[in-house]
Amino acid sequence: MGDQERLQQLVTEKTNFKREIGVFGGVSIIGGIMIGSGIFYIGAYVLQRVGMNSGLALLCWIIGGVISLFGGLCYAELGAAMPKAGGKMVYLNEAFHPTVGYMCAFTDWLVGGPGSNAAVAIALMTVFKSFFSISDFGIKVAAIVLIVGLTVYNLYGVKLASQVQNISMVAKLIPIALIMLVAIFAGKVSPDLSLGSAATYASENHTSLFGMMALAVVAALWAYEGWTNLNTVTEEIKNPKKNLPLALIIGIGGITLIYTLFNFAIMRVLPHDQIVKMINGGDLYLGTAVAKSIFGSAGATIVSLAMILSMFGCLNGLIMAQPRLYYEMAQDGHFFKSFAKLHPKYRVPTTAIIVQGVLSVALVCLRNLDQLTNLVVITGMIFNVMVILAVPILRKKYPNIERPYKVWLYPVTVIISAVVLIALTVQGIIDDPVNGAIGLLVPITGAIVYFIFDRKLKKDSAAKV
Repeated sequence: MGDQERLQQLVTEKTNFKREIGVFGGVSIIGGIMIGSGIFYIGAYVLQRVGMNSGLALLCWIIGGVISLFGGLCYAELGAAMPKAGGKMVYLNEAFHPTVGYMCAFTDWLVGGPGSNAAVAIALMTVFKSFFSISDFGIKVAAIVLIVGLTVYNLYGVKLASQVQNISMVAKLIPIALIMLVAIFAGKVSPDLSLGSAATYASENHTSLFGMMALAVVAALWAYEGWTNLNTVTEEIKNPKKNLPLALIIGIGGITLIYTLFNFAIMRVLPHDQIVKMINGGDLYLGTAVAKSIFGSAGATIVSLAMILSMFGCLNGLIMAQPRLYYEMAQDGHFFKSFAKLHPKYRVPTTAIIVQGVLSVALVCLRNLDQLTNLVVITGMIFNVMVILAVPILRKKYPNIERPYKVWLYPVTVIISAVVLIALTVQGIIDDPVNGAIGLLVPITGAIVYFIFDRKLKKDSAAKV
């Protein structure tokens, strides 16, 4: 295949998939994956890292959202210009080399996708410990049943999966919005949003205000993870050149607003001394305390329901989106042929979905929640940096292709996103060297697998000639 022919395939909207996801469906996928249990406890970590300063904590939530939006804008430009399934693998192939894109996809296939599924499933089932006496083994069994159930459901087409995503998105926002709005308007606390105490804390602890903010933004960014997954279903989005950027902007922007207001709502209800006491005592679920304060004993049930719905939508979104990346791996002959086949009726990559489910179940059995979370973040972060850097590279490489959407404030958005994600990667490896080693070993293994398939592909092509 010549360069011009390959490029034409990348920019065309022709597809073997069914285009059944609209703007709201795209926003639901982003929100479903991003809004998990983190909204209820990450705020405590952010406060800790800014010396319990409320104003600086809220600022860090906004900065985290802006950084995520900048990254989303980069993905929006690439996805609108090259509306193909597989998302970041496609962009890395074109910007760097097919080996790089393959290493990314292989890492996601073996670790990133299944690890995310396993982590969310375990976290979801852990919520039920508040209501039932359930052992750690029981939680893992229930997590496996949930993964299997949603995997089977997603085999019946993206339309059904997207409908569940839409419903769960709305359902989870209702209790979150209820807690947030009632707290903001009924809360009687006037939080001190000045930054004076933060400067004092920085001086006393021999650090800088900037250093404190950097650590706090890193914590906030964990809650914003997940926006990259929409691009993997680009070929199933209606009018992707318009709707993909729109869904990314609305989704990330809306979630930034929700996260910031939710944490402000906590400060409107809980006195600052109580917040500090809870966090220092190891009680990080400030949202639960707010719900109990507003709604009494029913508050804990409301929060638990919101957490369950949030994580259910997150898990369904991950199971739906990720196999499209594995499908793209096999399209050019560098992975098992069965992964490149779509179901004749439902038009979904059946083998990719099933294998992802099997690997997810295996990771549930082998690792705990903390290990899974770190593993997923570290293995995926470096490739997100490379995708963002692909924006300027592809602008130079393909200056004449249609770009229905271009990154705002370019190149500032690219620089900021790349620098922050590099910092996250380095910190993750330092904090968890074991998972850091895995994060480097798996992509290297992927490169080896690529060259094995590539050698076979060239041998078969030579034999035909």
